[in-house]
Amino acid sequence: MSHEVVIIGGGTAGISVAARLRRAGVRDVAIVEPSDRHFYQPLWTLVGGGRADADESVRPQETLVPKGVRWIRQRAAAVDPDGTRVTLDDGRELSYDFLILAAGLQLDPESITGLNETLGHNGVSTNYRFDLAPRTWDFIQQTRGGTALFTMPPGPVKCAGAPQKIAYLAADWWRRQGALDQIRPILVLPTAAMFSQPQWGEVLRGIAAGYGIDIRHDTQLVEVDGPHRRAVLLDNNTGTKEAIDYTMLHATPPQSAPDWIKTGPLADPASPFGYVQVDQHTLQNPRWPNVFALGDVANLPTSKTGAAIRKQAPVVVANLLAARRAAPPQARYDGYTSCPLVTAHNRMLLAEFDYTLTPRPSFPVIDTMRPRYDMWLLKRYGLPALYWHGMLRGRF
Repeated sequence: MSHEVVIIGGGTAGISVAARLRRAGVRDVAIVEPSDRHFYQPLWTLVGGGRADADESVRPQETLVPKGVRWIRQRAAAVDPDGTRVTLDDGRELSYDFLILAAGLQLDPESITGLNETLGHNGVSTNYRFDLAPRTWDFIQQTRGGTALFTMPPGPVKCAGAPQKIAYLAADWWRRQGALDQIRPILVLPTAAMFSQPQWGEVLRGIAAGYGIDIRHDTQLVEVDGPHRRAVLLDNNTGTKEAIDYTMLHATPPQSAPDWIKTGPLADPASPFGYVQVDQHTLQNPRWPNVFALGDVANLPTSKTGAAIRKQAPVVVANLLAARRAAPPQARYDGYTSCPLVTAHNRMLLAEFDYTLTPRPSFPVIDTMRPRYDMWLLKRYGLPALYWHGMLRGRF
């Protein structure tokens, strides 16, 4: 098999780029993607907080693959960038002129002792899986006292605000049920700051304080004893461990590039998590100029969000088209990302910034550092519609 452009991954990044390539007149495009379902993952936080139904976040993949794009329903197993070949899970080889890596990331719950075995049981869940986000809501409703833990691991994760958004949604619900005074919410962060962008970080610190959430900075979850509902936290500054008995635990699993990328030639030596090496502005591999990467799999110094992909996709397409003409890349990605930070059942603030952490508001006349109802409506209804009907069609 041979195609001019091969895209590995049929998620947000892969479908968006494929649609833009087709709109630009590129005819020979193939997507390597094994899943027959496509997920709008930003909705899973709301599912876990009881504000959306999981079925709203999924659609058949066949309805989203752009017309004229070949869908290869296999998993990629290896890339030989010198030989311009992709090896598939079934052993077949696929050659390309240009390769776009949009393979996303993988969850590594097994790297925390006991976590993988107890997910979905014993009060432990995560919104980072389609099947488990509804269990988060079950456990929130069942909690009427004791300790509620919300954890975030070290290293880059998909949507860095999600581990604390569910804490706010849960605390808001418990308050409205009159139960918050009987619950001790603890938010475990591996960083010294609340959020990478300091201005929004200060706002979030005030929101957490308003709910009485105990913030544990420079700390991480290292062990879970599900049957006894006990978690072990490690203080990264002192090296001391603390065992905490919990009623419920929302755990954000450690995350990394897919294993076959980690061990391959395209992994960035500077990334301990195996993400793909690309120029942070052109999104082009520095060693193989016919290889591009975007989205969660790319080793970029910005948050891994769908909003970042929305700005990266046109850069990849423009620079690939330039490479087809043997021209130097001209389009540049400035690190824009955004995080819709849900702070209550009907309130949201919108953090938008670039590589320099400079605020980049899409709505400059609106104060998006204040939790707002109109921003909540954008999160709940506006962004999903733009995703399904605009971004995945190469229009937005």
